[in-house]
Amino acid sequence: MKMIMNTAMGVMMTVAAMSASVPAFAQGTQQVVSAIDVKAVALGYRASKILGSHITNDKGETIGKIDDLIVSRDQRALFAIVSVGGYLGIGDKLIAVRYEDLRASKDDKGFALPGATKDSLKSLPEFIYAK
Repeated sequence: MKMIMNTAMGVMMTVAAMSASVPAFAQGTQQVVSAIDVKAVALGYRASKILGSHITNDKGETIGKIDDLIVSRDQRALFAIVSVGGYLGIGDKLIAVRYEDLRASKDDKGFALPGATKDSLKSLPEFIYAK
């Protein structure tokens, strides 16, 4: 019985030593995950809070509303889909603007699009979602 216990203990120790010394390799393409400063990310703008935000111009006039956000597949760029014109969603037109062109409003409750007017936004090509 003592011999069986010693043998079993020896096998367990050998297996433990072997598994500790054998490196684990990921299968497939190596993936790199970078550390992110989550505290800095938490101070950013949440998409759920951006959607529905009003866009004003230099004069403080409301010229549109953010309807959606889209990340491009090829450029990794972010675009704001803006609803312009119309009233209560009737007769409005969707346009796309680069998110980087928007500036947070002074009260942090919306965004500004410097140099834009309601008419200049209406003259942009209409945005239509891909099917």
